[in-house]
Amino acid sequence: MSTNDQELIIAGIGQVPVGEHWELSLRNIAARAMLEAIRDSGGLKPQAIYVGNYLASVLSRQANLGALMAECIGMEGVEAFTAEAGEASGAAALYLAVKALRSGLVDCAMVVGVEKVTDVVGGEVESAINQTLDADFEGMQGLGVSGVAALLMRRYLNEYQVPREAFGAFSILAHKHALGNPNAWYRREISGEDYQRAGMVCEPINHLDVAPTADGAAAVLVVRRDLLTQDFSQPLVKVSASSLATDSLSLHDRNNPLSFDAARLSFQKAFDQAAIQPTQVDLFEYWDAYSIYAALQLECAGFAQPGQGWKLAQDGQLDLGSQLPSATLGGLKARGFPLGATGVYQVVEAVLQLRNQAGANQVEGARTALVQSLGGPASTVVTHILQRI
Repeated sequence: MSTNDQELIIAGIGQVPVGEHWELSLRNIAARAMLEAIRDSGGLKPQAIYVGNYLASVLSRQANLGALMAECIGMEGVEAFTAEAGEASGAAALYLAVKALRSGLVDCAMVVGVEKVTDVVGGEVESAINQTLDADFEGMQGLGVSGVAALLMRRYLNEYQVPREAFGAFSILAHKHALGNPNAWYRREISGEDYQRAGMVCEPINHLDVAPTADGAAAVLVVRRDLLTQDFSQPLVKVSASSLATDSLSLHDRNNPLSFDAARLSFQKAFDQAAIQPTQVDLFEYWDAYSIYAALQLECAGFAQPGQGWKLAQDGQLDLGSQLPSATLGGLKARGFPLGATGVYQVVEAVLQLRNQAGANQVEGARTALVQSLGGPASTVVTHILQRI
């Protein structure tokens, strides 16, 4: 078997509960996730560490995270550095790890996504997050990430004549699924009335359309299958596809802002790599940083026609036990949104489903999981397809 054909196994996973970890530092929460992943793998030792982080240099006043992560788990000397792709940084770190393993230069790699937003308070966090946009043509004019999402939702509502309350189904779904996730921040259900009463963030985006930013760290250990010993006890989950695509930072530079071209391209590349069709996906971990983004991703993947993605949530087609279970452990909306760490959380949750370890939220018979992460309004998009062997 050639190096490119070698199966890559996610042998270990680890995560800390998403929330406000005032008592822990950036290195503390990252170390906990990484050590848990090593224990979960049966003690595998990585040759390289790929860190997914967006804002530590601003919010935690800490850069050079590769060396820091290696040091805090006692692995000084290994190859280690940070991947930055906005909020999709964790997913991009896994993309780099997959490429390294497929090259044959690395046999076992640790991927850790980490973010600590509570190291600062107030407007500094929002200003830092807005760096994912075009600083010259959006940021300088006062446009922020919520403003961009609001523009997209307003155009969607007008272009497709969709009722405003339709987007509430995404938030209701996320909170319902979070009830079964012990690592989720908001483990409580909400109703349609709660959604309609929620205050506006940036009209027409309300508070329940927005995923709450939080602290968090999640890790996965990826290894070539032929290096696993016979006593490896976890179900085998392989990375069947890993793709990355980009689009312009500014919405005004796109032919159609509602098409999310990078998401569409990344989906197609991933489906081609895995040699599957969208109909073969058993669950989808989409990126509901804003509810409008979930609808657009469903359409870009081919699960719905343009202007119809919201109907999948409203009609119950994304619930557990349905046609396409999505945000199966609460998504960004109810699990919480630890920015650059989020893409790794999505993968950890998908692995739990494919291992049949998702508890009350288990998707029965799940064998293929689709995961997509966005940096900004789909300016950078990373897609992974995981499959149980």
